[in-house]
Amino acid sequence: MVNQGTSLDELRSSGWNGWKHSAAIRWVLLLLFVLLFYFSLAPHVLPETYNIELGKPSDRDIEAPMEIKDEKATLQAQEQAAEQVEPIYSIVALRSEVLLEQIFARMEQLNQDDQVTLENKVSIYRTEIPQLYTDYVDQFVRNNKGNGTYNDTLLEEMATAVKAQAYRIPEETYYKLPSLSPIQLGDMQQVAVSIVHKLMGDSLREAETARTKVAELVNASSLSERKTREIVQELARYAIMPNKFLDKQATNDARVAAKENTPPVVIKQGDIIVHKGEIVSKEMYDRLSSIGLLQTKKTYWPQLGLLLMSILFTIVIYSYLEKAAGLSGGTRTKYSNTQLVMLLLVYVLNIVAMQIIDLTQTQSMPYVGYLAPTAMGAMLIVLLLDIQLAVVSSFLFAIMGSVIFNMDSGRIFDFNYGFTTAVISFAAIFAIHRASQRSTILKAGIMVSLFGSASALAILLLGELPDKNEIIMTVAFAFASGLLTAILVVGLMPFFEVTFGILSALKLVELSSPNHPLLRKLLTETPGTYHHSVMVGNLSEAAAEAIGANGLLCRVGSFYHDIGKTKRPSYFIENQTNIENPHDSIEPKLSKSIIIAHARDGVEMLRAHKLPKPIRDIAEQHHGTTFLKYFYHKAYKLAEEAGIEPDFTEDDFRYPGPKAQSKEAAIVGIADCVEAAVRSLRSPTVEQVESMINKIIKSRLDDDQFNECDITLKELEKIAQTLKETVIGIFHSRIEYPEDVKQKERLA
Repeated sequence: MVNQGTSLDELRSSGWNGWKHSAAIRWVLLLLFVLLFYFSLAPHVLPETYNIELGKPSDRDIEAPMEIKDEKATLQAQEQAAEQVEPIYSIVALRSEVLLEQIFARMEQLNQDDQVTLENKVSIYRTEIPQLYTDYVDQFVRNNKGNGTYNDTLLEEMATAVKAQAYRIPEETYYKLPSLSPIQLGDMQQVAVSIVHKLMGDSLREAETARTKVAELVNASSLSERKTREIVQELARYAIMPNKFLDKQATNDARVAAKENTPPVVIKQGDIIVHKGEIVSKEMYDRLSSIGLLQTKKTYWPQLGLLLMSILFTIVIYSYLEKAAGLSGGTRTKYSNTQLVMLLLVYVLNIVAMQIIDLTQTQSMPYVGYLAPTAMGAMLIVLLLDIQLAVVSSFLFAIMGSVIFNMDSGRIFDFNYGFTTAVISFAAIFAIHRASQRSTILKAGIMVSLFGSASALAILLLGELPDKNEIIMTVAFAFASGLLTAILVVGLMPFFEVTFGILSALKLVELSSPNHPLLRKLLTETPGTYHHSVMVGNLSEAAAEAIGANGLLCRVGSFYHDIGKTKRPSYFIENQTNIENPHDSIEPKLSKSIIIAHARDGVEMLRAHKLPKPIRDIAEQHHGTTFLKYFYHKAYKLAEEAGIEPDFTEDDFRYPGPKAQSKEAAIVGIADCVEAAVRSLRSPTVEQVESMINKIIKSRLDDDQFNECDITLKELEKIAQTLKETVIGIFHSRIEYPEDVKQKERLA
């Protein structure tokens, strides 16, 4: 929307000229946005702190502001869970029968060596058999270390336990070994391996348990000689090893997992941490300190986080304004500091309304938050500023709503309220963006009610279904929010229109009413000009909408653009019905002054009736600095006839301007000329209309009348095409088509 207020003219005249585009004021306004966001969200995201002293009674009940993890109790629970984990024992497949095979193979080899004496054989057995035991264990550790079958800690525990439980072979057994024949050794090996394999098939933490069973198994074997049975018993006992060991690493891992899987002990939101009058113990004091509730232990990280969030919100607004309308550059911008002030005020009102509703919201009645008129801000921004800016603001309002109405302080945002705020804001935007009368606001309010109720109900049905009463109350409050929003918007719109001189669509529609004093004066005193203005309005509105300009502003501006003609109506040709043209009897310079004066007179009349500045600008700029050719040539001809040198130039016969400063003013100026030119043609053809429109636009373009507005050549081409189509539609019965012209020529 275009919005420049008459009330700001007074500021300009009192020394505030240029404040609208002052960089310093702009930064101050942006800082105010940051402060607004910070202080409006602070009570909802920053924890309250208390002046509590250790060892002294508390002067109040201190409740947990959120669900808080009790670190000490949680640690105790974790330690208890870890202690309850039993030590883990793992089985290692040692295969001691392999050791037996090595021992028997060595005995068979050594017993057949006649070069070695009996004493030497006994000595060798006494040395090598224990060494084979140690080497077997060490080799097993080396073979399995790092391959993933057993962890290193388990292998070390195994080696230590196996060596510690090694069986001591009696001395006399070594003296019996050299006398064994190969046949005896073969039979003994078969029995010993079978017994060891069987006994070590069970899990053994203590080898001695299995060793006690060896004698019974040997006696039940096929060995008949006493000596061989005794030797097999000793060797089998020697080969039996423990195979079940404490797995320290697995045990530690299990205890760590038990700690991790232990649910934290929490203090629920609202639980009293310290009762009033209770002596603050060291444990209580540490707990209050850990959750940042002590003023002496206050942390500033939440404040920094909120400040960053507030800055980001402001950057979103500023970035949109800068990109969409060049806020930071140039002397003429759509979004000036005036609009920033208005936007800030809309945000303040919307946030204040949300905060007021939040005061009535309780844990038992959380649905009261749905009553908040959060769509009010979006609706006001659409009506006063811009629809895209309203969409951007809706996202911010949704985020703020999810913070302000959040009843669970264990989280920052409540998706329920954020989602509902977003839905009703977008519904409001699309319901009101083409508002043309006040009743549209009420219709938009109904849309907000319907969409708000639907979104709130959808959220309830998606979660854990509450009781019937809560569902009814939630939907009812959401529906009431839309009606409250409409009432507030209807009440606030006149405030913004008067304070900022806003020319909203609603205001434009009101100004277009024929009952307005100026339009009634135009109709009764200058009916020709009134008809001309209405036709110009039709033409300019169509042309403006074709290029995306404000068609309604062009239409209403056209109604008032020639209001100055009411001061001297008879001097303008459209009002000269059955009277002589007064210009025929007066000097061309005087005629020029009268004609030019209607723009200045119109601005004064519009200002006296407090019409918004955009309307006054169109009245003042629609002629720009165009040249009054007719009166110039008339004056020049009179000077020639009188034989005197002309004491004037072409500049003396130009409108004083200014040139069109906006697309709307330029379009009204073109439509003004086109309507007058078409009316002057007796039997215009389509070709004549098209040629005339192109000639008018080219003439103004060559005269640099569009140099001070941002209209483009492509837009001028589109304007010409639209004007041609609109003129043909309006003057359809008067315009001859090529077929009609050819038919007349044949008849002639």
